[in-house]
Amino acid sequence: MQGASKLNKRENFWGYLFISPQIIGLLSFVLFPVAMSFYLMFTEWDFTNAPKWTGTDNFNVIFHEENFYYALRNTFYFVLGIVPVTTVISLVMALLTNRAIKGLSIYKAAFFLPMVTSSVAIVLVWYWVFAPDIGLLNNFLDVIGITGPNWLTEAFWARIAIVIMSTWQGMGYYYLIFLAGLKGIPEDYYEAAEIDGAGKLRKFFNITLPLLSPTTFFIIVTMLIGVFNLFQESFILTGGGPAFSTYTLVMYIYDLAFRYFRMGEAAVVSVVLFAIVLLVTFIQFRLSKRWVNYIE
Repeated sequence: MQGASKLNKRENFWGYLFISPQIIGLLSFVLFPVAMSFYLMFTEWDFTNAPKWTGTDNFNVIFHEENFYYALRNTFYFVLGIVPVTTVISLVMALLTNRAIKGLSIYKAAFFLPMVTSSVAIVLVWYWVFAPDIGLLNNFLDVIGITGPNWLTEAFWARIAIVIMSTWQGMGYYYLIFLAGLKGIPEDYYEAAEIDGAGKLRKFFNITLPLLSPTTFFIIVTMLIGVFNLFQESFILTGGGPAFSTYTLVMYIYDLAFRYFRMGEAAVVSVVLFAIVLLVTFIQFRLSKRWVNYIE
């Protein structure tokens, strides 16, 4: 028994040693910043002086600033634009390639490549696509006799540009997840449906979509969280403009913290964003019981 006890202690030691980097990372980059945010939102801190307790003053300031409501509105615009468009396109791509296709691995790598490419590089490339005077997109439209819009200088089209770029960047990742979900659906269901005389549409709506619902649920939840944290696309491509039309909550947090050194107010917006994401995710999990079907 004593030998077994020593062996267990040794195994526990090596186990904790191997997971220590993850524990240190969790404490340093997740739990500690979250705890600091909840503390700083009741203080005034400018990086140089010690935090000064101010109670709920930061909340009063933030909830009376127009920029907060601009950022909140634009963030929801992007959520409502990027999430459904990316989901539909990724699903269509997965359906089209869910068969024996020559060179399928090349297509998968090409679709996934934007996810592992630097976001800064991607945004700079898309700037040359959307540039109103020398952009590739408007030049192409001129060739076919269409006058292109001012993509980056008009509020409506600037939002559309962000949606297009974000969809292109993320659809490859979600395409692979949808494709994996399609591969997990047993062929027996389709064979039984064919025997009953079901066509392609009936098989899609009665078999594919219901059995793909766990994958769809995972994609929607993770994508919602990602879009709520949209930052570099707007920051680099449009700078939040024109007229704050692409200004997001994360950009607002960045400006408060690192441009104006109003850390307490930045912490308030961070906690508000955290609460919104938590609420939306909670609602998604509650509603999932009504439409998510798991294969037993």
